[in-house]
Amino acid sequence: MEDGYQNRTAFIKGAKDIAKEVKRQASKKVGRSVDRVSDQYSKRSYNRFEEDDDDDYPTQGSQDGGYYRGDSQAANDDEGGHSDSTEGHDEDDEIYEGEYQGIPRAESGKGSLAGGPGSVTAGAQQFRDIGVSEAERRKDQEELAQQYETILQECGHGKFQWSLYFVLGLALMADGVEIFVVGFVLPSAEKDMCLSEPNKSMLGLIVYFGMMVGAFLWGALADRIGRRQSLLISLSINSVFSFFSSFVQGYSTFLFCRLLSGVGIGGSIPIVFSYYSEFLSQEKRGEHLSWLCMFWMIGGIYASAMAWAIIPHYGWSFQMGSAYQFHSWRVFVLVCAFPSVAAIASLSAMPESPRFYLENGKHDEGWMILKQVHDTNMRAKGHPEKVFSVTTIKTVKQMDELVDTGTDTPVLKRYRLKIMSLSQQIRNNIVACFSPEYKRTTFMLMAVWFTMSFSYYGLTVWFPDMIKYIQKQEYESRTKTFSKERVEHITFNFTLENQVHLEGHYFNDKFLNLKMKSMVFEDSVFEECYFEDITSTHTIFRNCTFIASLFYNTDLFKYRMVNCKLVNSTFLHNKEGCMLDFSDDFNNAYMIYFVNFLGTLAVLPGNIVSALLMDKIGRLRMLAGSSVISCVSCFFLMFGNSESGMIALLCLFGGISIASWNALDVITVELYPSDKRTTAFGFLNALCKLAAVLGISIFQSFVGITKAVPILFAAGALAAGSFLATKLPETRGLVLQ
Repeated sequence: MEDGYQNRTAFIKGAKDIAKEVKRQASKKVGRSVDRVSDQYSKRSYNRFEEDDDDDYPTQGSQDGGYYRGDSQAANDDEGGHSDSTEGHDEDDEIYEGEYQGIPRAESGKGSLAGGPGSVTAGAQQFRDIGVSEAERRKDQEELAQQYETILQECGHGKFQWSLYFVLGLALMADGVEIFVVGFVLPSAEKDMCLSEPNKSMLGLIVYFGMMVGAFLWGALADRIGRRQSLLISLSINSVFSFFSSFVQGYSTFLFCRLLSGVGIGGSIPIVFSYYSEFLSQEKRGEHLSWLCMFWMIGGIYASAMAWAIIPHYGWSFQMGSAYQFHSWRVFVLVCAFPSVAAIASLSAMPESPRFYLENGKHDEGWMILKQVHDTNMRAKGHPEKVFSVTTIKTVKQMDELVDTGTDTPVLKRYRLKIMSLSQQIRNNIVACFSPEYKRTTFMLMAVWFTMSFSYYGLTVWFPDMIKYIQKQEYESRTKTFSKERVEHITFNFTLENQVHLEGHYFNDKFLNLKMKSMVFEDSVFEECYFEDITSTHTIFRNCTFIASLFYNTDLFKYRMVNCKLVNSTFLHNKEGCMLDFSDDFNNAYMIYFVNFLGTLAVLPGNIVSALLMDKIGRLRMLAGSSVISCVSCFFLMFGNSESGMIALLCLFGGISIASWNALDVITVELYPSDKRTTAFGFLNALCKLAAVLGISIFQSFVGITKAVPILFAAGALAAGSFLATKLPETRGLVLQ
């Protein structure tokens, strides 16, 4: 009996080791070899156990019967067989009965001893089935990819694809608009909300943080709940919070609304490219995905044109007391939500991706959409008599399903379980992008996305800041300086601008209904002076003395006085808050919109070239070649010493770099299978936005200090990206995985 106990213990330990080995082999998808290994180990171990402990276990477990019968025979085991197989167990057997039973299966519940050889076979069978199921799924995906390409060839390229092109183009246009909104409204919003420099910086970057979260979230969801549904939800969130942000008054609420607006629009790029690619055949994919990129440019042009037309018109505003103000920049924010709303309305009439349905085992839904594509294109081409010849399409074997909790489960618990299941599936998808099969590709793409985004966004923000800095230097060069002047009994009722007054003495002077712009009074004395209806911008009084002076309805108190002495002076009806005055920055505002308009329009030639050559020279050559030329163009920035020169270099850089962006979008879509495509794209696009935040923050810190560091950073990043791009696999001519 003691020998039997020791043998059982040794067997249990050996069975666990066997199960681990079988699982490892199954994960490598060795198919039949897993079955062979598991059977050999199981039979050899059991035979050894049977010889050592022949009296404790029945001989029914021989090779000819019992535990090693085929599945069909095991399934027909009756209750008597089960009783026979468990006869003769003593009390010691019962103690160790639950020690190791493997993963239970329907056919292994009968005719197997707890902890005995039947449970080993069941465990081996379970692990073998996992390996076989995964191999079958992979085979199904390969067959579907080939058949799907053939079906798209039969459907042709025509009216349906062009309709979808414009619908998804609106969604991509909304993304392009979102990038520019905050930058255009910031000069006005900072006055309306009295923003400090840190608040301005956060408002400028918050949209990138939102888009980073949105890209990751919606990209992952689109592989689980569908491209169309995810895109509709994300655009709806963008539209709602864009609308709210145009009405909210406080800085915190405006920041929150822009953050959630960015989260919504963040899903646009990952989903749009994946969605559209699944309606395009092999020879059309590279070209038409590149044409789709043009809508991002159109979004930038739309934002620039609307800002130009709306924001400077400060008459387009109303207010309700001092608590609620609605100025023209808020009208601009509202108008910028229109592309997203239009995309939602248009997308509601479009179907889900048939490839998504087929990948998820929904044959009839996928077939109906492909038939719709075929019939739409054939009718448009004048061949309505052509019949969709496909009757059956390969679907992929399903392994993961949402939890079916039944109708008796409480609602909250049911939703909680579904969310947990969905989260687990998303996590598995993300982990799969770093599996041995895709790990190298993912890390290479991460490096390329990061380096390109770091240099592109860093430079595109650095350019306008450099233009502002050059304008500021030129403005300061025209500053007039007055020293030790004495002015008495004079009335000033005209604008005072760009002047410095040192050690002046002003006696019985009146400053009435005027604007002070970029004025500095230092070490000066104002005696018996009267200030009324004064509006100031970039004006400061430093180390000045005011004697018996009166301030009525001015904005000079607190904000403009630095180390000043006030003797018998009075302030009445001070202007509270920040006053909007567009005329101060009228020309500058137009210049900002005009520069962005030109920079966005300059990518048009690059878009056209990339679309025409993408399928001819290949994705890698387009990506690496454009990156190298962009790298070389960075060194021309050293010669940008004037406003016009910087604008020209901005246009040159944008026109060249857009081709590499188009190629990167196409190759990212084509390197991942359909069940992981938007997850991977969303993750990489989120990394892109993180790199954009870093690039903008670093490049802006060197404005007015040195040009060399930003140029070296940008050139180095582009050089590294172009080198790594050559290590990626070429996808031209391959079917969509």
